[in-house]
Amino acid sequence: MLLVIVCAAVLAVHWSALSAQALSFDDGKYLTTNVLVQNPSWASVRRVLTEVLKPSTIEGYYQPLAMISLMTDYAMGGRLDNLRPFHRTSLALHVANTALIIVLLYLLFGRVWIAAAVGLLFGVHPMTVEPIPWIGERKTLLAAFFSLWCLIFYVRFARKSSWKLYSSCVVMYVLALMSKPTSTPLPVLMLLLDFWPLNRWDWKRIVEKLPLFVVGGVSAAITYVSQSGTAGVELPVKYGPQRIPLVLCHNIVFYLYKMVWPAKLSSHYAYPVPLGLSHPMVLAGVIGTCILIPLLAISLRWTRGILTGWLFFFIAILPTMQIIGFSNVIASDKFAYLPSVGLLIALAWFLIWFLDAGGVRRRLVHRVAVVIAVLILAGAESVATQRYLVHWRDTVSLFEYMLTLTPKAASLHDMMGCALQSQGKLEEAINHHRLALQGERIDAYVYNNLGGALLSQGKPEQAIECFRQALQLKPKYPEAFNNLGLAFQSQGKFEEAITYYREAIKVDAEYVDVYYNLGNILQLQGRLDEAIDQYRQALRLIPNDAEVHNKLGIALQSQGKLEEAISEYHYALQIKPGYAEAHNNLGAALGLKGRLDEAIGQFRLALHFRPDYTNAHNNLGHALLTRGELNESIEHFRQTLKVKPDQLSSLNDLAWILATHPDPKMRNAAEAVALAEHAANLTKYQDATSLSTLAAAYSAAGQSEAAITTAQRAIDVASAAGNKMLASRIREQLERYKQAKH
Repeated sequence: MLLVIVCAAVLAVHWSALSAQALSFDDGKYLTTNVLVQNPSWASVRRVLTEVLKPSTIEGYYQPLAMISLMTDYAMGGRLDNLRPFHRTSLALHVANTALIIVLLYLLFGRVWIAAAVGLLFGVHPMTVEPIPWIGERKTLLAAFFSLWCLIFYVRFARKSSWKLYSSCVVMYVLALMSKPTSTPLPVLMLLLDFWPLNRWDWKRIVEKLPLFVVGGVSAAITYVSQSGTAGVELPVKYGPQRIPLVLCHNIVFYLYKMVWPAKLSSHYAYPVPLGLSHPMVLAGVIGTCILIPLLAISLRWTRGILTGWLFFFIAILPTMQIIGFSNVIASDKFAYLPSVGLLIALAWFLIWFLDAGGVRRRLVHRVAVVIAVLILAGAESVATQRYLVHWRDTVSLFEYMLTLTPKAASLHDMMGCALQSQGKLEEAINHHRLALQGERIDAYVYNNLGGALLSQGKPEQAIECFRQALQLKPKYPEAFNNLGLAFQSQGKFEEAITYYREAIKVDAEYVDVYYNLGNILQLQGRLDEAIDQYRQALRLIPNDAEVHNKLGIALQSQGKLEEAISEYHYALQIKPGYAEAHNNLGAALGLKGRLDEAIGQFRLALHFRPDYTNAHNNLGHALLTRGELNESIEHFRQTLKVKPDQLSSLNDLAWILATHPDPKMRNAAEAVALAEHAANLTKYQDATSLSTLAAAYSAAGQSEAAITTAQRAIDVASAAGNKMLASRIREQLERYKQAKH
């Protein structure tokens, strides 16, 4: 019952996280632009599992279970405009982790009330907020989930010596590492639990854990290779030996301070500048550490609990202490999520000692005091948690808040720029990207993002310069090559664009977007075989991409391969039901096959899902005209011309119907003339079909001479083009106009 009550309280306190719509650092890579997450399939699962040393969609380390978890949420409806399915899973994991901490503490100490109280303080603590609304931090929650199971199985193994429990412990360790490799120190944490409170410490315990150390060593090697090969790492030698103790001292005190007083929490804690004793936080860290270590040593005179709990925390958080640099922050709330279990163990010991001290009456007073203290602390934490969650309501709000804490942080300005750019506020976005470039550490990503904003603003020359700056800082940067291609393509410089697209492929042969972009530009050039090859390359990587299937269908249709095109459109619609463009293209292909009724059905579906789709209105109007349903076709042509007043086929077809409609009430000669003249002007009077329609409109308006002259001109244009059938049909019109004149 206590477990249920605590979990319900944690759920209630964090409930508003479900409505959060903010995207934080790297969420674009985990969701917005991640083709594997956005295309859930067994093929995508296979890729994330097999891309061990060089993950293709995430720069960094091997984390397949985290990616599969996000992929599952996407399959359940999670989208950029609906993050609730992602947050729902994350919140469920946090509640589950709270429950597992309670179980672990109960197994260690056998005191259910103490375990529940300490679990509650963990579950509602503001420092646990970050991983829940932060999409990319699913890995933190998932790794903690499997790590806690691993520790629970280990404690039970230590008590029962069952090798089934040991095997379960190993499996959970592997799953934790496949979620996030910061779980690597777990075997050392088990040794600490052997030291206290399990009290089974001897050298056999190290031998017992050799399989776990082997697994951890392999994972550590994979992590270093993948991280250094995709995102880069900074080794300690880069900054000199004095940096390590300063960073460690700063972080030891910083994390303890934030846990005790969780105010001004942020996803970005910048490095102190300068990173030396002249900075107050660094000095406080050194002094605090120098006080803490002797106190921990002295505590051994009474208990192993305090030192063990602190060492558990320190060793668990050590991989993220920035000894090997992999991030532009010195600390992060999420790094303390699992390591805080060590401090919870120490707190549980303290509460047990406090409750058991003294006589019966004193113990009763202590129990009342503990209950009151826990409720007050949990209440204060809950209020702080909910206040912090408010900032996660949208991306701009989140980064505005963080910039109030660190106004000069370059990465925050860059992310704010990206958020504003997604809202179409390009000038503000560019200003923030430029502020990001004023930081001490110039980042290729900032130049790339600034270039993207400038390109969206219609300034391709400035954008190109930014993309080139990005490539100077990071020569093997496929996104920058791809963006250069887009910039040159926007200028109509197709060959230069193709060159840069191909460079992007050389750098990253599994970069799906560039195959798609290259296919599009080759299709525009009429190089259909090459375009088709690029689309197939994209589909080799992501078989379930509806847009690529649709584009491939268009290319095949342009080659006259209608059955293959129809098949691709059907694939696109299976993957993405309600895909209006694919319905429209399928209708066009069916129309060319003479399957008019099916074509009309597809056009109607396209308009059902996208009522303002002008191409579908135009195509449906033409199909209805072919079937003789003139009145309805008029409405669809009018809908097209509202949005695209220069749509030539709609101008011609509508003018023809209004000039020749068998029902006099539906004819409108004056409008027909206006529409046909507009079409003729668009074609500079060099299109025989437009001239033929204009002649019919003149005839309907009683302008016989103009009809005859225009029809004759249409015949000349058709004949010059070698279109004998059209010329013959217009001659028949001409004869009718001549007869009508007499």
